[in-house]
Order: sequence, then C-alpha cells, then structure tokens
Amino acid sequence: MPENGSGRRCCTPSRGEPARQAAVSVSSVPPAGLRADGMVRVSGGLFLMGAEDEWAVPGDGEGPVHPVRLAPFWIDRLAVSNAEFQNFVDATGHTTDAERYGWSFVFAGLLPVGFPDTRAVAEAPWWRQVHGACWRHPEGPASDVRERADHPVVHVSWNDAAVYAAWAGKRLPTEAEWEYAARGGLEQRVFPWGDELEPDGEHRMNVWQGGFPGHNTRADGWYGTAPVTAYPRNGYGLHNMCGNVWEWCADWYSPIYYGSSPRDDPPGPSIGVQRVIRGGSYLCHASYCRRYRVAARSSSSPDSSTGNQGFRCARDDRPATAR
Repeated sequence: MPENGSGRRCCTPSRGEPARQAAVSVSSVPPAGLRADGMVRVSGGLFLMGAEDEWAVPGDGEGPVHPVRLAPFWIDRLAVSNAEFQNFVDATGHTTDAERYGWSFVFAGLLPVGFPDTRAVAEAPWWRQVHGACWRHPEGPASDVRERADHPVVHVSWNDAAVYAAWAGKRLPTEAEWEYAARGGLEQRVFPWGDELEPDGEHRMNVWQGGFPGHNTRADGWYGTAPVTAYPRNGYGLHNMCGNVWEWCADWYSPIYYGSSPRDDPPGPSIGVQRVIRGGSYLCHASYCRRYRVAARSSSSPDSSTGNQGFRCARDDRPATAR
C-alpha cells in the first residue's frame, strides 16, 4: 500500500510496508575476476562533505560540513543501463522487488492519455501506483525499454542493486564515496561543474524544465530519463552524477549522522530503516525540490522502487583481472 507521503516522498516515495532486507546472493556464478572496464579509479583524499546554505532542505541532514578522508576506490563511470541489467537478469534469473510486489511508482506525466486512475501518494499526487510497472515496463505493461537500452535502469530497489553489484564483483558506493566522486575534485561547489545551474545557458544535467508538475519544456532535451552518457563528464570522468535518476548508496540513512560520523571512510549508521539515495532526478525542480546538488540527500526503504531510481557500482582499490 503506498504511503501517505512526507517532505522527502515528493522525490521518491516508499512502499509504506515493512522493508524486506534481501540476502545478497545470486543464482549464477558472477563474472570471472574483476575488471576496471567502465570504471574510474578515484585516488581518495580529504574533502569537505555536506552543505550548510539556503539550498539545503530542512531535516535532510546535509550538515554540518565536516572533513572526510577516503581511501582510493573505483566507481562506475556511468549508471547501470537497461542493457547491463538485462545481461544480469539473463544470467541469474533475478526477480526484482517491483516484479515481486506486482507494482511500482510511476510519474503520472509519463503515463499515456486515458490511463486508468490509480492510487496516488497523498502529498505528492504526481506519483501513481501502477500495477505491472517494473524495470522492463517502466510506465506499466504497455511500455518497454527496447528503445532505451542505453538509459539507466529504473524501478530497481536497494535490494536489487545490491544483488546486481555482488554479481558483478562490485558493491554499492558509500555515501561519502558517492559525494566525493560527484564533486569531481571541486571543493564545496553546488554542482559537479561549479555553482551555476546552467553556465552560459548550457544544460549540464537532466532535471525538470518549466512549471512542475504540469509543464515540462524539455529545454534540456529530455522528458523522463536520458541516456547514461548524456551531458558532459565531471572532473573525474563521471556522467550524470546529478539529475537523471537518483542513485542508491550502501549506507543506512540518518539525518543526524554527519554530526558524529567517523573522519576516515565513514560507513554510515550501523542500523536504519531507509537507505541513502543521492543525486536527484529528471523530476527535480527548484520550486519544490532542490535535491539535484552534490551535497543533497534523500532516502527510501530498501524494497522501494520508482521510475526515477537507479544506481551505479563501486569497488575497493585492488588490482583488476582480465575477464
């Protein structure tokens, strides 16, 4: 049953049911060895994590700004695409949480004209409960991803992402790793490229254009998801660290964690109810949600899925072997 919503649920609603924590196991042997293909080595170091400014959403826990030191790590250059997720499903037979539940959350503006009325999230009625929506059918049974092989996979839960990462010989990035990578070497900037949303009028990410939720001008080129290679890379060579789709992180979420988190390689809280998501999505708009910044945080339950949630993987810094 969809939850009634909250300030955070405008971005990514949760199922509102007790979260199922999946065992991270797969039904097929993972790829032989670990490859650096498609990944970027981030050298690690000291950076200032978080934000304390007028952009921060009250209650999200973006502050205090605090120093964090990270060991070197690897992270995917791109979000996991539909084509890559298809390979995983073909190899393992994995059934996603959305498929198991029989429904997922879809943005109403993406549904075809005349689509039957379905339950909506009370405080965010643009989110609709759509039966049959899943990664294969992002807008319900009549839709498919045949023309979106290079778009980020969506309607994947944290559970699904963790199983994929284990199959690939990787893991999900910690929240600190994700933010460090997203910043691309810039200190305390709002976006991966600086402080201006559209420098010199150039669109650098896929977020809502126009008046949300009724009118999207598509000035940035997209309505819904964009290809994982869209827009320029950041200073570390990573695409779409902000906008397009929210990305799952390994950490449990806590709005007060930054106040006492470890300085070196913080792993996140030891327990929790929600998992961290980062980066914002194609639905973010300054009129209601400014969480499309590198410091912004949100969360969702581990079994929740929406049409604007995806992920990318990371791994520890160790030698890669040829496949």
